[in-house]
Amino acid sequence: MGLFSFIKNAGAKVFGIGKTTEEEAVEAAVERATKLVSAVDALGFEVTDLDVVVDGDTALVYGEAADQATREKVILVVGNTEGIAEVDDRMTTAIEEEAPAQFHAVVSGDTLGKMAKKYYGDAMKYPVIFEANKPMLSHPDKIYVGQTLRIPSLD
Repeated sequence: MGLFSFIKNAGAKVFGIGKTTEEEAVEAAVERATKLVSAVDALGFEVTDLDVVVDGDTALVYGEAADQATREKVILVVGNTEGIAEVDDRMTTAIEEEAPAQFHAVVSGDTLGKMAKKYYGDAMKYPVIFEANKPMLSHPDKIYVGQTLRIPSLD
């Protein structure tokens, strides 16, 4: 799918304190990649051969997702992590049945209802956005500024 940009200082705090020497930096990148794989695995997504490589504030994601929605959710889990500014999606999908979703970066004052109104013309379609972002979202009111969400098409 390509390269996706995120807000580096927003998101889940998955990583610890940064390293300083080159050797420590390489070790830290491997540790960060391992933690990102664990974060994705913990959500139970169907991804075969998932691998993440962290290079500075960019995460390269490899593997085969069960479908397009799973692929996009993996990108969001990785990108919505503090310290990651870009996700380079190098995944494939086993099934190509749906069109890629749009992504929306949450700004101050956003609600799922406002997003549904913007993208679908009907604020009451907010459950579509909520369901499209499960299990990363646990409640429709628990979104934060800087978070990126999937906005699937209604087709």
